[in-house]
Amino acid sequence: MAADKQHAHELIDQLPPSQLPAAIGMLESVLDPVARAIANAPVDDEPPTAADEKALAEAREWSKHNKSTPHEEFLAELGITQEEIDNYREQK
Repeated sequence: MAADKQHAHELIDQLPPSQLPAAIGMLESVLDPVARAIANAPVDDEPPTAADEKALAEAREWSKHNKSTPHEEFLAELGITQEEIDNYREQK
């Protein structure tokens, strides 16, 4: 266990400063029982309700008349990439 902790510290030391917030967020989510439960929750496979369909239609209509923010822009603000998210998911 001590070797694993040492290895984790070494990896953290190698991160560029821009990626530290993402690493901290991942570590905090691992330690947070609620975040862990959400991450391990089954996929919602229930069919959409009428209210869901209405909300989706409203969102689609809104997006026709308003500029949305690209996903990559949000990730850039967090200092992470889609590839990092994909790799993180594959490790589980």
